[in-house]
Amino acid sequence: MKKFKTLLLIFVAAITLSSCGYNSMVELEENAITQWANVESSYQRRSDLIPNLVNTVKGYAEHEKETLKAVMEARAKATSINIDASKLTAESIQKFQAAQSGISGALGKLMMVSERYPDLKANQNFLELQAQLEGTENRINVERNKYNEAVGNFNKTIKKFPNNMFNAMYGFEAKVRFEAQEGTENAPTVEF
Repeated sequence: MKKFKTLLLIFVAAITLSSCGYNSMVELEENAITQWANVESSYQRRSDLIPNLVNTVKGYAEHEKETLKAVMEARAKATSINIDASKLTAESIQKFQAAQSGISGALGKLMMVSERYPDLKANQNFLELQAQLEGTENRINVERNKYNEAVGNFNKTIKKFPNNMFNAMYGFEAKVRFEAQEGTENAPTVEF
């Protein structure tokens, strides 16, 4: 009988500890999901600015159609990829990032076009859009960092004792961090 009471006490203590851990795991998982939505929102902001930038450049650089077309195609590809925030995997994040990198490369070429057109560089609309894009790129970086922090907090919580004993039962799995693409550790070469 004494063993039964001890087992019952251990069981009740485990359930009590696990329910407290459950609530914090739910909260941290939701924080990570929300933060991923913020990352996507920042990318969407950039995508929304692109048509305005392209139209502004179009007026000055009529014969740069190939570059403008590449920017719009990259935007279309990037906006076609949607990820379910509750099912983030390394593969889905990598696919998303690859599409976003296409936009970054195309925008870089578009900014180089501006060097060929002094009037465009002085155009207030172009300068404003360029500043908006620069600010958006900074926002994207901030949101990715916050996402990684939220994922780190969630992953640490589900791996700690006693949560690690119950997280599988509740369906919690470690989330994937956002990682830079291969080769981004090298500074790009800028040529005029």
